[in-house]
Amino acid sequence: MALIKTVRGFTPEFGENCFLAENATIVGDVKMGNDCSIWFNAVLRGDVNSIRIGNKVNIQDGSVLHTLYMKSTIEIGNNVSLGHNVNIHGAKICDNVLIGIGATILDDAVIGENSIIAANALVLSGTQVEANSIYGGIPAKKIKNIEPEQTKEMIEKIADNYLMYASWYKEE
Repeated sequence: MALIKTVRGFTPEFGENCFLAENATIVGDVKMGNDCSIWFNAVLRGDVNSIRIGNKVNIQDGSVLHTLYMKSTIEIGNNVSLGHNVNIHGAKICDNVLIGIGATILDDAVIGENSIIAANALVLSGTQVEANSIYGGIPAKKIKNIEPEQTKEMIEKIADNYLMYASWYKEE
């Protein structure tokens, strides 16, 4: 069973059909929608401010989500995939987004819908990532525009795959 801990009077809340890996840690002011999965060694620290997660979001192995006390929150939309070892610190991630393995998104950044953040990218504080685009590098810069239909289909497929993977663990 995942470590689920009440902090400062806030207890994490989960929607229906969510998978929490045995060694995932979810604490404090975290609210999650339906069909989400939090994978091995992921940490969601809603101890100093809120974390809000939409539907069909997967937070993969080793990822860390945290905020700044009384300053920044995390908002994650629907159909979002956070790759392995992603760090999100007080940012907004809109619907249909893929954050690549090892990427870091800092406070007050906004990742527009139907976008991709490349593996190991560093999105600096306050960056406004355009919808329908790919950003990469250190610091992250726009690489190119992408077609929303193509991106949405690919990102939705990844989110659907993680729903399937989570079901394998529920069957055991």
